[in-house]
Parts: sequence; structure tokens; C-alpha cells
Amino acid sequence: MIDALGSVGSLLLVGGTSDIAAATAHRYLAERPLRVVVAARDTPRRAAVAAELAAAGATVQVVDFDADDPASPARMVAEAAAGGDVDVAVVAFGQLGDQQQLAADPDAVAALARVNYVAPAVVGTVLAQHMRAQGHGVIVALSSVAGERPRASNFVYGSTKAGIDAFYSGLGDSLAGTGVSVLVVRPGFVRSKMTEGLDDAPLATTPQAVAEAIVAGVRSGRHTVWVPGAMRVVMSGLRHVPRALFRRLPI
Repeated sequence: MIDALGSVGSLLLVGGTSDIAAATAHRYLAERPLRVVVAARDTPRRAAVAAELAAAGATVQVVDFDADDPASPARMVAEAAAGGDVDVAVVAFGQLGDQQQLAADPDAVAALARVNYVAPAVVGTVLAQHMRAQGHGVIVALSSVAGERPRASNFVYGSTKAGIDAFYSGLGDSLAGTGVSVLVVRPGFVRSKMTEGLDDAPLATTPQAVAEAIVAGVRSGRHTVWVPGAMRVVMSGLRHVPRALFRRLPI
């Protein structure tokens, strides 16, 4: 359970091979040892993350999770909870996709929607159910500024993030008074393996900066954080740009 000082005793990383998920675990481990559950597909990357976290002082549990398997979320949460209560769960999996391919391939659109929206929504539902039963917990959902106003350059990805942002925001409202809360995290461009090879966007950030914002947001009971904070102002402005002008912006 999260103590009076905001220290976390257990952390579930759903999409545990994500750079942001791993950075969040390391940030918590800088404060105290804790149990970390790494939920991801069985890959060399999962083994490497688990080994890194164990070396940093975590008691690591590894469980299988596959966003393409409809039965995986319930199984994953049950296995994670078998080791004790889950104080904080970070839902950090997703794919960027290739917009040019997506514009011409309906199957690719469906696949991206399953991974980026359907699976996270199911995971959130299962986590909320479990945390309500245990009486406490925080669900951290990795959204994106791309969902604030999807752009022509990545409108499929942006639309999935808009959907999951709305889902988790509503989920948080539905959990008010239960002891369970939701933190929606809206990063800008993050320098990570997902964006490797892409040019930095303005106000680019790092997994470590996002992790710092997550820890601070959980500790202060926030429902939404932007990373970096200036993104809140930028996106507020972009939301109100007339559509005819918005279409012409080089973004």
C-alpha cells in the first residue's frame, strides 16, 4: 500500500518493456525497494528489463501479457495480484504505426486500434475491478498530446490516443470515492525506442522526465499531467486554431 509519505510498495508495469515503464520503476526504486511486476510478451527485452530492475533492488515478478489476446488482461492481473496488492499500475503499451500504410490498409488500422485502444480499455476495466476489491490503488494511463487534436500526419495513432484518454478520464471519474484513482499522462514527443529514427518534435522529452512526472502526479493525487508542462499551454492553443488553418500547419 502507498504509505503516508507517498512511497509505493508494489508496481505493475503493463507493457513492461516500454522505456517509460522501466524508467518509472527505476524512479521509484531510487526511493526504496519494492515489488515490480513486469507484464509483457516473452522477449529478450522483457528478460533484460527484469534483470535491470532486480539489479536495482526490486523484487521482480514476470508475467505474460499480449495485447492481441482478449483473455490476456484478466489472466495478467490475476497473476500479478497473486503476489500481493497492486499499489500502482502503469499502462504503457502501444504502437505508433506508419500513417502512410495505415491510410491504405484497413487491417492495419484495425490492428492498431486493438493494441492502442481496445486492449488498454480492457486492461483498465480489469484493473479497476481488482483495485476496487482491494480498496486502494492508482492506475496510470500513458496517453499522448497526439490525442488532443489528431493531425493529418498521424491521425490514426492520434485518434486511438484520443479514445484511450477519454476512457481513462471517465474511468477516473467513475472511481471517485472508492479509494482508487486514475492518472492520465499526456507526454509530447518522447525520445524512446518507439520514436527511434524520427526527428525530434518541439519540446521533446525523455522517459526519465515522464517517469518523474508520473511519480509526482501519483504522490500529489493529480488526475492529469502534461510532459513537459508547457505542452498544456501549447495544446490549449492548438485546440482553438481554426480548422482551415490547422490543416496547413507543418505538424
